[in-house]
Amino acid sequence: MKKAVVLVSGGLDSATALALAREQGYACHAISFDYGQRHKCELEAAQQVAGSLGVVEHKLMQLNMDDLGGSALTDASIEVPNEGVGEGIPVTYVPARNTVFLSLALGWAEVLDAEAIFIGVNAVDYSGYPDCRPEYIDAYQRLADLATRRGVEGNPIRIAAPLIHLTKARIIREGTRLGVDYGLTTSCYAPDAQCRACGRCDACRLRQAGFEAAGIPDPTCYQS
Repeated sequence: MKKAVVLVSGGLDSATALALAREQGYACHAISFDYGQRHKCELEAAQQVAGSLGVVEHKLMQLNMDDLGGSALTDASIEVPNEGVGEGIPVTYVPARNTVFLSLALGWAEVLDAEAIFIGVNAVDYSGYPDCRPEYIDAYQRLADLATRRGVEGNPIRIAAPLIHLTKARIIREGTRLGVDYGLTTSCYAPDAQCRACGRCDACRLRQAGFEAAGIPDPTCYQS
């Protein structure tokens, strides 16, 4: 059976990407990262999502990207914004995060002799991160072709970003069709101690709008 490494963050998009990889016939090996994020709710969600969608294994890797700082998601001194998605790159962008994550996923894919890496990046309804754009995925594909044994031997590992051109509503409809339990996922940048979503940050706003546009009830547990 063909193999894929799937980046699973615990969020809505990565859960959908995992379900799509499984639908395409891949034996899925999930990878998540404890990278120094201010809350661990997404890691709990990632574990539940991976289990519910029947991955072969789920690897959790420890990183210390909070040592670099520079993001509201890793540095408690930077406030998470609540004004909605604006112009430019927001302070919730974690510098080079997807590059680091994809590099480690690429290494594991080589070890597994996997044919593909699935990542749930999206360039339509998103916060404006530079490492979620099609140009970035295309550039990383070229890097993977050059930097791996499979690439040199003419059988490169495919970097699959199946959601990149989809609206949030379309993503939710696809996941619902595939049986994703979005009640297990979390998108919030600033959940409380019980992992209830704030309902105000960019990620919550995009999630709420996506469910509304899809005409599907939002199963998220929000703070009252």
